[in-house]
Parts: sequence; structure tokens; C-alpha cells
Amino acid sequence: MADVLPLVEARLRTALGEPDARAAVTFLGADRIEVLRFRGESEEGAVVRYATLGMSAQPMTDPTAMVADPVEGPRAELLLTVRPGGADTDKVLRPLAVLAASPQVEGLVVLPGASLDVGGPLWPGAPFTSVLVAEPGGLVEDLELDDPMDPVRFLPLLPMTPNEAAWKRVHGAQALHERWLASGTDLRDPARRSVPLE
Repeated sequence: MADVLPLVEARLRTALGEPDARAAVTFLGADRIEVLRFRGESEEGAVVRYATLGMSAQPMTDPTAMVADPVEGPRAELLLTVRPGGADTDKVLRPLAVLAASPQVEGLVVLPGASLDVGGPLWPGAPFTSVLVAEPGGLVEDLELDDPMDPVRFLPLLPMTPNEAAWKRVHGAQALHERWLASGTDLRDPARRSVPLE
């Protein structure tokens, strides 16, 4: 069976270009996680994208399963897009790696609509302490693997303030998305304020 990570990196390069930086983080009891940084342009101007590499090496397993399936199960990598210059967002590398390692370390299955808490600011001075996992398929297409392996999905992360995260727990991910849309929230602004939630 093919090693998944070279295929994943090739898909990221095809979609996002050449990374201009990469860092590796290793956690006890987990495989090495790399975070790649890509600089690019969007319709609204310059952006910096961070992508994990390593989370998809193993399928995510239901923590209640008696035995982890080494082949079948959802696979994913994480993507975060921010505007450059407004904050020291490169310090997000370790929190991103922690989130990417959580399926191995904590038995978490990361799916769209989930909230992931990093236990502190995403980067120094950030107003965000958690992220909302968004639907894949927009920026980087799913990577199909040989049967019976599940495809690798590239899951965008949307930073949430503590107030937004608490509101999402009560009202759900869709309701928070609608609030963001109604307010014209720039989810890539590294210093944005919480959306009005009254």
C-alpha cells in the first residue's frame, strides 16, 4: 500500500504552490506532524495558508472501537488561512500540530462541524482559543486513495473567539456560519472581533 504522505504533500503543492517554510513537531506516542506554510493571493488580497502534513498517515479511529483499523477510517489534514502582517501567526504552528496529533493522542475523530480547543491563544495575542472545522473540498480537493482506504480530506479551520465557541455549543455550527455571513465577518482577519451574538 502506498505511503500516503508524499501523495498528500503533492496534492497540497498542486493546489497551493511551493511552501516557503515548514516545521516539524513530535509528540510522545504519536507520529511526527509537519506544518507547511504557503503564501498566496485570494480575491481579497494576500493570504498565508498553513497546512498540516502527517495527520492522514493513519486513519482516525472511533475511540470506542476495541481495535484500531490500520487501513479503513477517515483521514484528514488541517488548513488555516489568515491575512499576513496583522499578528505573529507563524506561532500557530505548534497549536496546529497539537490539533493534527489529537486523533493519535486522544482518539479524536475530526469531522466538519466539530470544535477543537487549543487551550490558549492560537498565536500570541490572538483573540481565538479554538477553531471550527469547516467542510472540505473548496481550496484543496479530496485525495482519493487505493481501496479500501478512505480519501484524505483537507479540512479548513475557522478561528473562533471564546464567545463564539460558547454560542456554537448551544446553537450549532450552521447558526454560527449564518451569523458570520450576516455580519460580513472576515474570517481571515487575525485580529477580528467576535461577531455580535445577541
